[in-house]
Amino acid sequence: MDLNLRGYRVLVTAGAAGLGRATAEAFLREGAKVHVCDIDSKALDDFSFQGDTQKSGELTKSLLDVTDEKAVKALFSDLEANFNGLDVLVNNAGTAGPTGELETLDYTAWRKCISVNIDSQFLFSKQAIPLMKKQKSGAIFNLSSTAGLFGFPNRAPYAAAKWAVIGITKTMAMELGPYGIRVNAVAPGSVSGSRMDRVIESSALAQDISPELVREQFEKQTSMRTFVLPEDIANTILFAASPKGSKISGQVLTVDGHTEGLSIS
Repeated sequence: MDLNLRGYRVLVTAGAAGLGRATAEAFLREGAKVHVCDIDSKALDDFSFQGDTQKSGELTKSLLDVTDEKAVKALFSDLEANFNGLDVLVNNAGTAGPTGELETLDYTAWRKCISVNIDSQFLFSKQAIPLMKKQKSGAIFNLSSTAGLFGFPNRAPYAAAKWAVIGITKTMAMELGPYGIRVNAVAPGSVSGSRMDRVIESSALAQDISPELVREQFEKQTSMRTFVLPEDIANTILFAASPKGSKISGQVLTVDGHTEGLSIS
């Protein structure tokens, strides 16, 4: 199915690996011009794209800390000159944060988790909105999580940030709808990959059980008894960003195999 995304101008934060890279690649395959920023220089160096030369889009990359306001402003200055606007912003950057009961958590670790997961979305959206208002169109996707729909024992800062993502998303959708700008939250469940592997290791240590048992617990929390793939999330964003998703706004797009509840550590 042709989603009519050729020439779209797309920015993906933390886009050099995992879910971010899968999303960037999905847009590139549709012929979009995609810029990814990431704090991981090796992941950026390793990210190249060779697709169908008749259709593939253009990839550009930059090293960036998503919580650095001056760096974010500089990036958008470059993007405005090179892209002459922005059609899609994917606020993908996030971090798992510390694991433990709330009273045991370090405040610095708490603040870092909140900053990466929600402050970065504020910083990038603040810069993207004027560009989209000017052209009276655009789509913003804020990455939340099923942790933003349920409580998550021993993961208070992460859950708090992901709940906040949904609040800011619905507010932005109300503010920006009159300008033709759509805003949605995307709530993945347990996504296969290295980041989830680290979460499983931390949870296993907190519970003093094996990582294999934790993985099984995660799978049993969903009706479909499965993890989701980065490509599952990317495909949802792709459709919702396209003209075929032109009336989707203010929603929490949950791609998780139907999470029944988060009850593990």
